[in-house]
Amino acid sequence: MHTLRKNRPLRRIALASAATVSGMVLLLSLKPHTTPAAVTAGSASSPAPSGSSSSSSSSSGSATGTRTLTGDSVQTRYGPVQVRVTLTNGKLTDVTAVTYPQENPRDQQINSYAVPQLTREALTAQSADIDTVSGATYTSDGYRQSLQSALDSAGT
Repeated sequence: MHTLRKNRPLRRIALASAATVSGMVLLLSLKPHTTPAAVTAGSASSPAPSGSSSSSSSSSGSATGTRTLTGDSVQTRYGPVQVRVTLTNGKLTDVTAVTYPQENPRDQQINSYAVPQLTREALTAQSADIDTVSGATYTSDGYRQSLQSALDSAGT
């Protein structure tokens, strides 16, 4: 005798409901993929408040020596992105994300991976010509624009 016979609709309903519930439990038990991000000291500090200044500023030095410059605050779909760069003798030695979206857990998850990756790329490229991080397109674009504005104000 077949378990899903047409004269036993209640059994079919019970089996279909159990299969649906089981599928939903399995789907909801999946954990999102997270990669531990190796962050160098000072590369991803805690962000400044959202209303931070959008002007570029130089805090010390000249063309030679060490200079720290803050790029423009770039408004993205999910919030502002702003970076601070340190140039030593004209070479990019540190990039710190000052402000970036982290209003909700999803923003925090995406940017905990994307910001250190963008920082590594910028230090390797020594410019704002860096790749977009998959899944963090808006943050990547804002990071790149703010980085470029900081480098422009340094004259590099």
